[in-house]
Formats: sequence, structure tokens, C-alpha cells
Amino acid sequence: MAAGEKGRPKENLTSLWEGWETDIVALYREGASDVEIKATIWDYRGSFSNDLWDRWLKDERSFSETITKGRALSALWWNRKGRTELDSNTFNSGLWYMNMKNRFGWSDKQETKEINNTFTLPEWMNEG
Repeated sequence: MAAGEKGRPKENLTSLWEGWETDIVALYREGASDVEIKATIWDYRGSFSNDLWDRWLKDERSFSETITKGRALSALWWNRKGRTELDSNTFNSGLWYMNMKNRFGWSDKQETKEINNTFTLPEWMNEG
């Protein structure tokens, strides 16, 4: 800890297991969410806060790159699942769609703005 700093030393990635990047990417490849990844880290460490997650995303390049890659792989898994299962009689498209809306921020709502523009004719056009 630097001189003048108070509190516990900042935790870094040394508190994770060897091979954590590979394990986390493997979970995301199966469609895992950030919540599942956080729980996996919590299981290993015995504790893990959202604040630490956010700090590592900001300050720890390898963590941020692993999570970014993993999120893309998770999105790929879910998109592929919808694309490849459309013809299946057992595919629950409603459940898949709701999952995509909640997981990836899809929305049915179309934002529209009504603008009230008033156009005034020049005076010379009103004469006559």
C-alpha cells in the first residue's frame, strides 16, 4: 500500500486460480452470464463483491479482456441457439426471446419523438 493510503491493500488477480481465464471463457462459451462468472469466482475465493468486479474491469486489463471476450462468446451462443433451433418442435421461442430481452437489453418498445414544428409563412405570401 502506498504511503498515506488507508484501509486494506487493493486485491488483484493473484487471488484467482491458475487458468482462470480459460475456465471463465469456457463458461461464457456455453452461454454463461456475468452472474454465473461472479458466482464461480465467489465459490473459489469465498467472497467477491460487485465493487471488486467493477474495479477489476476498469483496472485489470487481462480481466477486462477476458470478460469482454467472454461476453461476446456468450452472445454468440445465445444467438446461435435461436438461429439453429428455430425449426425444432421443442424449441421454446418465447422463452428464448424473453431471455434475449433480459440478457442483452432487447426491447419491443419503439421510441418516438413528436416534434411540434410551427411554420409561419412570410408576410408577402399572406398578402393578396
